[in-house]
Amino acid sequence: MWHAVERAAEAARGRNIAALLQDPARAGAFSVRADGMLLDYSKTTLDDDARTALLDLAEGAGLVARRKAMFDGQPINETEGRAVLHTALRNLSGGPVPLDGHDIMPGIHATRARMAEFAEEVRAGFVTDVINIGIGGSHLGPEMAVRALAPYHDGPRCHFVSNVDGADIADTLAGLDPATTLVIVASKTFTTIETMTNAATARAWMQRAGVAPEPRFAAVSSATDKTADWGIDPARVFGFGDYVGGRYSLWGPIGLPLMIAIGPDRFEDFLAGAEAMDRHFQDAAPLDNMPVMLALVGIWHHQGCGHATRAVLPYDQRLVHLPAFLQQLEMESNGKRVTMAGETLTRPSGPVVWGAAGTGGQHAFYQLIHQGTAVVPCEFIVAATGHEPDLARHHRLLVANCLAQSEALMRGRSMDAAREMMRAEGYDGAELERQAAHRVFPGNRPSTTLIHDRLTPRRLGQILALYEHRVFVEGVILGINSFDQWGVELGKVLARDMEELLEGGDASAKDTSTRALLGYARGQG
Repeated sequence: MWHAVERAAEAARGRNIAALLQDPARAGAFSVRADGMLLDYSKTTLDDDARTALLDLAEGAGLVARRKAMFDGQPINETEGRAVLHTALRNLSGGPVPLDGHDIMPGIHATRARMAEFAEEVRAGFVTDVINIGIGGSHLGPEMAVRALAPYHDGPRCHFVSNVDGADIADTLAGLDPATTLVIVASKTFTTIETMTNAATARAWMQRAGVAPEPRFAAVSSATDKTADWGIDPARVFGFGDYVGGRYSLWGPIGLPLMIAIGPDRFEDFLAGAEAMDRHFQDAAPLDNMPVMLALVGIWHHQGCGHATRAVLPYDQRLVHLPAFLQQLEMESNGKRVTMAGETLTRPSGPVVWGAAGTGGQHAFYQLIHQGTAVVPCEFIVAATGHEPDLARHHRLLVANCLAQSEALMRGRSMDAAREMMRAEGYDGAELERQAAHRVFPGNRPSTTLIHDRLTPRRLGQILALYEHRVFVEGVILGINSFDQWGVELGKVLARDMEELLEGGDASAKDTSTRALLGYARGQG
């Protein structure tokens, strides 16, 4: 079935997107609606034949059965022998979710109730600032979501520390009061070296100020023996099962900073949005299924057309951390080189994912997107209305820029049009030709646009669940395990040894480059 996609991609070479859009029905036919959101993928080179080939590819990959296996709690994370049930964390309907013969929902509900009780206590108490110390999925999700939902904050200020670089924790602690600060240490194993190093620094900061740290620490961890050793009250320790991977964990205890910032009720709205997307993903026919179609567009651009990267471009300053969050979600999930059977992939796996919030990116890297030699499919995200009614023109300009960029990528500017511009400015002859060449936009560059009404907790939940399921669908089609991350391990192992060498250990077994770098770092360069 890949052959049909490859044939469709070959047929699409040189196909003009603007010409496709001459069909007045195209925008409606090449878009999906779900619970108030619209995904428009009409500004791509997909036609009916290509889309049919992609849908057949998904069907042939066993997407329906694989999706059911995930929601049923089967161990689809086969390399680790684990189920993949982050969706259970947002299962608000109360339906049972069986795992190994027992329903995990009572435990999830009980943990969320404890989180809500603790969050309300923090919001009503002495705490002015919350520091979340984590890394990877324990950091990127909460930081992104807290920033995204800033209009709904009515709790303490939230700060985030992840980097083991001392500058991160030092800059965060500066100006805070240890007596009114709560520290949340987010590490499932309570052994992550970056997280525990920063946590120890925060504890020492409190102790130097004469503040007892124990009442001011909480933990998101399943290692209750280790949190007890730290003196953290078990009532302030929140764990989650190994059926939830780090980059999929925002919906449970890892989301505690968000619950503290916006309150338990709005946090539940956030979960409800994700649950709505879960139901849509399970129930909608493939052609009307937003995660499926977003995934198929991604497969078309990367594996079909050979575009190596995709840019995520939220036109919302509060979604400034979304590209980094999706970068981890997609590249850690689908950045693999072997199939589920351990065989080498014969085609590219996940693309490079990058991006930034608009309109700032327009004055940074859009030059390359518009006129560079590589085609970068763009994924625009924008809300129709903002949260600042007194600044309505700001939002009109924001939306106008977003829509204009997708149009400009599609339309481009021809050499003839550029010549007319330069002729109007008084150029002629060879100089006219030279100046005009610089003003040509190739155009015909693909994009999708996800537009919604306003960035509320519910909408954010929908958007994040949409991208989670998109990653799942792409992984199924590629035949890879989207839920392990062995590529993270090797560098961690070597870093432990390298620290000893930086302290003066024998580096003779290292390669010459590494020895030279160690020598410089040790002041011997």
